[in-house]
Parts: sequence; C-alpha cells; structure tokens
Amino acid sequence: MRIQEIIETGSFETWESSKIRELKQQQYQEGLGQNILFENDLILVSELVLYPGERLPFRKLNRNFTLVSMTDGLAISRSGCGNVSLIVIAKGDQRFCNFEGKNVLKDLENIGERMLFFYIMEYKAIGEICNTN
Repeated sequence: MRIQEIIETGSFETWESSKIRELKQQQYQEGLGQNILFENDLILVSELVLYPGERLPFRKLNRNFTLVSMTDGLAISRSGCGNVSLIVIAKGDQRFCNFEGKNVLKDLENIGERMLFFYIMEYKAIGEICNTN
C-alpha cells in the first residue's frame, strides 16, 4: 500500500464545497468498517467494500487498527486538517494505523475501476476494556 500526499495540510482551496460542508456538520461515525463480522472485549473485526466511484463519508478514527486489502485498487483519502492522499493498493497489502485517542477525521473514496474490499481489525483501548474505577 503506497500513500502519497497530493495536497498539503491546511489546503482546502481545491476541495469540493460538499466535502467542506460535511466536515462543518460534525456528524461523524466512528471506525472504518461497514459490516461488523466479530466483536469482543478486545477487538472489532469488520469489512469495508467500496465500488468504483463510491465514497465512505468522513469518519472519526480514534482506535488503532490493522487494514488488510483483498483487492487491488486506487483511492483518495481526505483528512479533516485539509490534506489529501492518493493510495495505491495491492491485494494482500496490510497496514497498521495508530490512531488511539487522536480523533482524526478521514474519508475514503474509490477512484479506481475495481471494487475495493478490506478487512479491518480495530483494537479497543485499555479504557474501553478495563473498569478503571
């Protein structure tokens, strides 16, 4: 999985107005997955499918997760801080993402000609697992 920043942080000038409106509405789901396959006290496993031209709206990412691609493809991801990244994906690619406690806003759009299919394993934070009282 190759990720190349194509628009720098703070550069909203080239963004479509609909994406900026979406950010300003501040109604975000948490996590990346669309369909939960398994969940226990430690992890949440889900899948994400995006057809060509389909976009996952901005999500709040605040857990560490591992992403495994089941298909080749091409995507764009926008961040709430204004940067935009081009993502070149190969089947079997894996990526660990460290977002625990960060509340990062990101979307994901399939700009390729093939369906994107990912398995995602989110790792629940210690505070979610243990009663600290």
